[in-house]
Amino acid sequence: MQLGNLAPAIVAGVLSAQLAFYCGAARATDSDPLAELKRPGRVLVLPHAHAPGTGDPAHFKPHDCRTQRNLDTAGRKQAARLGERLRAAGVAHAKIYSSQWCRCLDTAKLLKLGPVSELPALNASPDRPEDRTRNLDALRNFLAALPRDGGPAIMVTHPDTVRALSGGNAAQAGGVILALDGSRVPRVVAEIKFK
Repeated sequence: MQLGNLAPAIVAGVLSAQLAFYCGAARATDSDPLAELKRPGRVLVLPHAHAPGTGDPAHFKPHDCRTQRNLDTAGRKQAARLGERLRAAGVAHAKIYSSQWCRCLDTAKLLKLGPVSELPALNASPDRPEDRTRNLDALRNFLAALPRDGGPAIMVTHPDTVRALSGGNAAQAGGVILALDGSRVPRVVAEIKFK
């Protein structure tokens, strides 16, 4: 082989290596766990955005936001930013379910990914453990019945519920993505955090 014929082969090899490097770099930057929601049968379970305080007042009423702890400005911004991140990750719409508490409903609506359906199984009452056990059981049945090949679903609930579904391993101030498998205990495939 003459040197003149070798140059194009070297250039082609270098270009091929550069292309492989840049493609690999593109895949590496596509590491946002929210991209997992583009796969069939994925459910994002997240707690409501920031709502100052803990629990709810003694005079709490489920459909009266004036009696509840609600999102503050920071919480509203958190929820809106998460909606933007979801759209940037390719999630243009999703089935959205929410606890009936106002801070959860507001978080779900601020995502702006579709209509929000109330799901009582996502409710949480820390001072009523019997409700928590019954709701978790109903939620696990609901998850088992969701289609394994369906589009993305998002569930907005309370931190205790997220921890229970993730086996206690949920990220601080974040949620988990579950892979539906027809069981009452779907596998956690990713964790996300509010930003």
